[in-house]
Amino acid sequence: MDKPAILFDLDGTLVETAPDLIGTLNHLLAQENCPPAPAPVIRSMISLGARAMLVKGFELAQKPQTEPQYDALTKRFIDHYSKHIAIHSHPFPGIIKALDQLLKRGHPLGVCTNKPESLSKRLLEQLAMDHYFSAVIGIDTLPFKKPHPGHVLGTIEAIGGASNHAIMIGDSEVDITAAQAANIPVIAVDFGYSPEPVANFHPDAIVSHYDDLLVTIDSFFSQRQVSE
Repeated sequence: MDKPAILFDLDGTLVETAPDLIGTLNHLLAQENCPPAPAPVIRSMISLGARAMLVKGFELAQKPQTEPQYDALTKRFIDHYSKHIAIHSHPFPGIIKALDQLLKRGHPLGVCTNKPESLSKRLLEQLAMDHYFSAVIGIDTLPFKKPHPGHVLGTIEAIGGASNHAIMIGDSEVDITAAQAANIPVIAVDFGYSPEPVANFHPDAIVSHYDDLLVTIDSFFSQRQVSE
């Protein structure tokens, strides 16, 4: 039997991107004579996107902006971040070893992220992780974004997988909800950017370190084959 396709979220799942995202936010805040935003507060909002981070940062500084101002700030954010995308960002512990093993075993691998496709590819290239993935599907690649199941199913199709033989790995509610809506199992990591415990969203399994990923995948599909 072919190996199941494995989909990964990017920020907070594959890569610890918080340092560079928060760094970009604080760069813009400084330009507007605002104090830096506290990292723990912003870290839990990363899955909501740049605009949400900006809104929170300026609210904390007691200098809320207008919608047109946030539009302009979001463009400035993306421009600065794209040029500083992998200064401090790094793969989470154990993920490179896990990806090596998954690729060696023949699993089709893909990235399913609500980060723009071009930024996602740039980040993976700069971290020398791009060769692991057959496709990188971002927020602007398809007409859908997570939690819409079309984003997940489109990623499975792009990497040559089958929707009845795939699994999603993510760190947030949108990852879990998208996988559930696509009717594929989902493993949550508990070290990402979710503002509340991932167990609250009822993933099929939770891992705290990538050393446990392969055994979790194997255990899940073994149980599934027995039940079938």
